[in-house]
Amino acid sequence: MEKRSALKCKDSWDEMLSAIIVAAGSSQRMGFDKLLALLGDRPVLAHTIDAFERTPSVEQIILVARNERVAEFEELVRQHFFKKIRCVIPGGEQRHDSVRAGLSRLSKDATFVAVHDAARPLVRPEQIERVFELARIHGGAALAEPITNTLKRADKERVVTGGVTRENLFAMQTPQIFARDLIEKGYAAVAANNAVVTDEVSAVEQLGAKVVLLPNEEWNVKITYPRDLLLAQAVLARRG
Repeated sequence: MEKRSALKCKDSWDEMLSAIIVAAGSSQRMGFDKLLALLGDRPVLAHTIDAFERTPSVEQIILVARNERVAEFEELVRQHFFKKIRCVIPGGEQRHDSVRAGLSRLSKDATFVAVHDAARPLVRPEQIERVFELARIHGGAALAEPITNTLKRADKERVVTGGVTRENLFAMQTPQIFARDLIEKGYAAVAANNAVVTDEVSAVEQLGAKVVLLPNEEWNVKITYPRDLLLAQAVLARRG
């Protein structure tokens, strides 16, 4: 009980930017918990948290986990001496449920919110700061990768039915950063419409609000398949 109390949410925290790291996925396509897989000498999740720990503008982090992983992730936070974790909380059935759980545990002083996939361990503090800078100007911003592959549309039998132009087309990444009132209103609209969204930009889009993208040409892979671990390991080794 004493160990768990160390990571209970505090009543207040004077901050510029709060981060919600979503770590409540099932890892079904991996066959094991990808967030605990080792990259170098640390788990994937530790690399992800560390990037936000080292970001000067981030003052607090809320880690959202599967209910059965909460205690284990709390222990990981202690072992790696992370100081910005405000609390580790259980998430919901869908990703947007987990983000809403994180939003409900923000300190009253939070003004901007960054949401990041725990399975993206390659994000850099400089990238987080640049997205935050855009969000402060426009209200909402996100990291995104310009599409370079040829895209085709197919029917249910996988027969090609047409092409998709790549011009001004982006694959969404995280972090996605918003003014707190904007993202809260976006998720309120999601709940009111009984909608399902897979990222925060989709939630805010329901309000007709503007979101600016920061094109990213660096590796920010989301660990989904075992091959992604090999790629992430190679990138980290190259970074030294």
